[in-house]
Amino acid sequence: MDRPTYYDQVFAVTRAVPRGRVTTYGAIADFLALGSARMVGWALNKVAYDLKVPAHRVVNRKGELSGRVHFNPPQRMQELLEQEGVTVKNDQVQNFKEILWIPADHLSQEAFDESFE
Repeated sequence: MDRPTYYDQVFAVTRAVPRGRVTTYGAIADFLALGSARMVGWALNKVAYDLKVPAHRVVNRKGELSGRVHFNPPQRMQELLEQEGVTVKNDQVQNFKEILWIPADHLSQEAFDESFE
């Protein structure tokens, strides 16, 4: 099998984020140990419309819905989070630290890598 692309890896980590939780662009980049938060954002901008990759669960390091501009309409990101029980006020996730999901705390790098074999 061909080596997974960076986008494939970003999408796989994003799919692992549980309903009702959020992660950050930087946490995904840190887990993948390559690229940057900005690169993760670029990848997710491509799939904001595709619920198979729940890009709405990825926010910036402050818990802000900085990716909302890539949803159509922009309020869609907040609506999707609220449908999962996440409270958002003024484009900011409430209780951010309590619902923050860090990939490195929940995913084994070895098992993640093997999932692409």
